[in-house]
Amino acid sequence: MNLPISVVILTYNEEKNIAICLDSIKDFAQNIFIVDSFSTDETLEIAKRYTDKIFQHTFETQAKQFNWGLDNLPINTEWVMRLDADEVLSLELKDELQNKLNTFSSDTRGLYVKRRVYFLGKWMRFGGYYPIWLLRIWRKGMARSEELIMDEHIKLIKGKSCYLTNDIFEENKKDINWWIQKHNDYATREAISLLNLKYSLFKNDTLKSNILGTQEQKKRWIKEEVYNKMPMFFRTLCYFLYRYFLRLGFLDGKEGLIWHFLQGFWYRFLVDAKIYEIQSKARKENKNLLTTIHELYDIAL
Repeated sequence: MNLPISVVILTYNEEKNIAICLDSIKDFAQNIFIVDSFSTDETLEIAKRYTDKIFQHTFETQAKQFNWGLDNLPINTEWVMRLDADEVLSLELKDELQNKLNTFSSDTRGLYVKRRVYFLGKWMRFGGYYPIWLLRIWRKGMARSEELIMDEHIKLIKGKSCYLTNDIFEENKKDINWWIQKHNDYATREAISLLNLKYSLFKNDTLKSNILGTQEQKKRWIKEEVYNKMPMFFRTLCYFLYRYFLRLGFLDGKEGLIWHFLQGFWYRFLVDAKIYEIQSKARKENKNLLTTIHELYDIAL
């Protein structure tokens, strides 16, 4: 097949996922680029079976790492695609791209795909978690990642986008202990992001929210104008009840109960707990929030 696409994958200790990911694109993409954050497991040894285009760069944030790749990788194809190490392309999506990629008009600069998330082996179909539309394919030089510490998206520099029909599958093979550790880090970043949204602590290169815009713009509008203005802790309960009952998350079974509780309640509650910790420490010590954040967390802003 080998379409004129360069796939860029960020990795760090992904030995449990990377082979499945690369198997799904080995006969699909013209180039596969790995940008690794100095993995200490077998990630690179596995990746070398599929590609020799492996680069290493010190990690700061997802956004900065990906943009470094766009700026420094020898990409020579018309199209670029972002794929996470725990994602695979469905056969249907590969067939769709094979049939459609050369038919788009020259002013079509980006392509949205749907992400289908699996947890403990089951598709999380309900709870408002499908479909998740993401800009994942674009013409070279026509898109970059937002410079955010959390919840960053790829955004077009100019031109219009189209929506594809088929899915990317996300299914991380690591265990729940890893998931909790990852989301503890995410909670720190999300807490800082929400405080920045409220108090403008530092500048962000961000996609503007718009209730009438794309899916990510609508979600960002709800986050800014509704969720972030609700009382802390209470909003986490409201969000879980909304996802689990109103959006039918209970139909995802036992796996869905675990997923929607951990991702829709526990994680959001942890975010609020970290916001509370930052604000309380700043008040007690009479320091500004940004100083307090730097004292509590070793994180690049």
